[in-house]
This record gives sequence, C-alpha cells and structure tokens, in this order.
Amino acid sequence: MATTNEYADYVMSLLSQLEDIMLRKMMGEYLLYYKGKLFGGIYNNRFLVKITPHSSSVLDREEIPYEGAKPMLMVESEDMEFVSGLVEGMYDELPEPKPKKKKS
Repeated sequence: MATTNEYADYVMSLLSQLEDIMLRKMMGEYLLYYKGKLFGGIYNNRFLVKITPHSSSVLDREEIPYEGAKPMLMVESEDMEFVSGLVEGMYDELPEPKPKKKKS
C-alpha cells in the first residue's frame, strides 16, 4: 500500500516549523530532506527517520520501511516542537549528500 497524499500532507504539517524541508516522491512513497540531507521518509503511511545517536535517544520503535531496507525509527509524536527538535538534533549526525555525477 502506498502512502496517501493526506498522510504526506500531515507529516509536512508536523515539520512546518522547520525551514528548508523537502518532500520528494519516489515509487509511491516519500523521502524527507532537511537542508539538503536525507533524514527519513514516509512509507506505507508511517513517518520514519534514520537511526542516529540523537534519534535513538528519543525514539525506540524500529520499523523496516520496505523489504531489504535498513531499520529506521518510527515517529509517533504529534508534537510539532518535538518533531522539529528531533530533526534539528539529527542534522549534524547525518552524512553529507553525495555529489551529483556529471553527465558525459
């Protein structure tokens, strides 16, 4: 089951206190970026974030986003301040985006 547009809108509303959030649709699901860094996604109407020291200190429910993927942590809070703090706290722990390859 793919994520509904309504659920994606709901997650974006939770993230609305943050600037420079990008939602990218991919194969019926969504990837979430903060200041250019991938921090999580929305999979089957579940808001999941990468496991980092900060995210694992405040969340504890691991989920597999799709078959063959690494585990992620489920965000179950509806508190916008908590969610904003979670993403901001994860930012420095996330890897830098890979440089885009030049087309030949």
